[in-house]
Amino acid sequence: QVQLVESGGDLVQPGGSLRLSCVVSGIDFSAYVMEWYRQAPEKEREWLTIITQKGNTNYLESVKGRFTISRDNAKNMVFLQMNNLQPEDTAVYYCRATSQAGVRYWGRGTQVTVSN
Repeated sequence: QVQLVESGGDLVQPGGSLRLSCVVSGIDFSAYVMEWYRQAPEKEREWLTIITQKGNTNYLESVKGRFTISRDNAKNMVFLQMNNLQPEDTAVYYCRATSQAGVRYWGRGTQVTVSN
């Protein structure tokens, strides 16, 4: 059974930081591209960042320089370091795994709220 479980979401003040984690089981993690998405209330789910099997990364322009994706293949985990968070970053954050064949798995998300 494939499972992706996100954690690390919290309530944080503007300007604060959070580190999200996603632990993956049931697949050959190192063979999968990993991505983070988010979905704010009443908005479409938004792609944020990707890390390939080889560790190459790319980011949505609006988070570039503030968010950093990384992975630990030994622990089957992907991370999202988020700095200088702003109220508009408030959303549920999801990780996704995609195989070379295009099979995709989603986690259930973790809530990030940025507010005073």
